[in-house]
Amino acid sequence: MFDLINGMPVHALVVHAAVVFVPLLALAAIVYAVVPRWRSKIGWAALLLAIVAPTAALVAKLSGEKLYDRRVAAGMSGPPLEALDEHMGFGTRTLYFSLGLGVVTLVMVLMAGRRLPRAAELGLAVIVVALAVVSGYYVFKTGDSGAQSVWGTTS
Repeated sequence: MFDLINGMPVHALVVHAAVVFVPLLALAAIVYAVVPRWRSKIGWAALLLAIVAPTAALVAKLSGEKLYDRRVAAGMSGPPLEALDEHMGFGTRTLYFSLGLGVVTLVMVLMAGRRLPRAAELGLAVIVVALAVVSGYYVFKTGDSGAQSVWGTTS
């Protein structure tokens, strides 16, 4: 399921969904957390992205593992394999941080109708912003390391 579609690696087809949806989740979550007057306008988008972005990261990770296995079976070794190992490490972190961001965003959106203590609301906002920044960083590092492993360094 995560290996090939019409002879093309699934990873090459689905990775862009994570590259788009994880930063969109980060942006929506930050806006939702820090701009209370916009919550009624973007709550539905934050809720949807909290589900779609981690799912896209998971599918990218699973399809990347299949592609990795295919490359190892074809004899890849040495520095190219080390570059893919680094890329996979970044991808795993992207999944975990985007999943954490998705869960905290869901909690925030689903708690919107309740009157939370100011400290709890502020704490959630700080956690959301931190997870959003880290998720954005790792989606960038994952994409950059993947591009470098395929295309090499460009000047």
